[in-house]
Amino acid sequence: MKIDTTTLQKIAHLARLEVKPEEEGALVQSLESVLSWMEQLNELDTTDIQPLTHISAEINVMRDDITGTHLPRIQALRNAPAHDEVHFKVPKVIE
Repeated sequence: MKIDTTTLQKIAHLARLEVKPEEEGALVQSLESVLSWMEQLNELDTTDIQPLTHISAEINVMRDDITGTHLPRIQALRNAPAHDEVHFKVPKVIE
């Protein structure tokens, strides 16, 4: 598949990437090589192959949740650098 700089700019815009003019040539060549490799996959006969929903047949084994004792609020707040009687106080991180 042939990629030109206009197509590259459209892809970069959709991906929210900033592509410098001096990088365009290398990126066009790289995209063309990837797409030509992908076109080779179209030559494979996949008529008897079932589609996969997962790569692995492994099943994740989860442990049961067990309730237990927790740290009392007063004890947790005792070591906090800043708190009121109910909450931890942290510096504002969002403007």
